[in-house]
Amino acid sequence: MNLTTTKKSRLGKVLVGLTLSLSIAFSGATLIAPRAAQAETISTSSVASNVIATGKRYMGVRYQFGAKSGITSAFDCSSFTQYVFKRNGISLPRSSRDQAKVGRYVPKSQLQPGDLVFSDTNRDGKINHVSIYIGNGKLLHTYRKGIGVTISNFKGSTWDKTYVTARRVI
Repeated sequence: MNLTTTKKSRLGKVLVGLTLSLSIAFSGATLIAPRAAQAETISTSSVASNVIATGKRYMGVRYQFGAKSGITSAFDCSSFTQYVFKRNGISLPRSSRDQAKVGRYVPKSQLQPGDLVFSDTNRDGKINHVSIYIGNGKLLHTYRKGIGVTISNFKGSTWDKTYVTARRVI
C-alpha cells in the first residue's frame, strides 16, 4: 500500500465511524422523545386530577358575586378557579375575562380534564363565566346563589350554548 491509499483508508474509516455515531445519536433521540412526551402527559394529567380533587373539596360552598380572592367561605366563578389552581401551583388572574387570556387555546372538541371553559351567559359579547372541564362532558364551577360549587353537564347547557373559548393552563 502506498501513502495515498493509506490516507484514503483512514479517511474512509473516520467517515464510517462518524456516520455510525450520528445515526446512533439520532436514533437514540427518537427513542428518548416519546418517553419525555409520555412523562409530560402523566405529569399534566396528575396536576389536572389534583386540581379537580381540590375543587371538589368545596362542593356546596356558597356563591357570592365578587367574592374576595383566597377565601373559601364563598366563591364566584373566577375566584374559585383562581383559588383551586393556585393551591396546585398555577397562578391565574382574578377575573374570568383575564383568565381567558392565559395558557393556550384549546378547541371545544379537544377539551381535557383541567381545561378552563369560558362562556358569555349574558350574551353581551363579553366573557363572564369560567368553569373547569373535568372530563366526561362535565364542568366543575360555581354560579348563582343557592347553588354554589357544583358539577354540571356541559353538552347542551347554558355554558355550552354561550361558549366562547377554552384555555389549557396546565
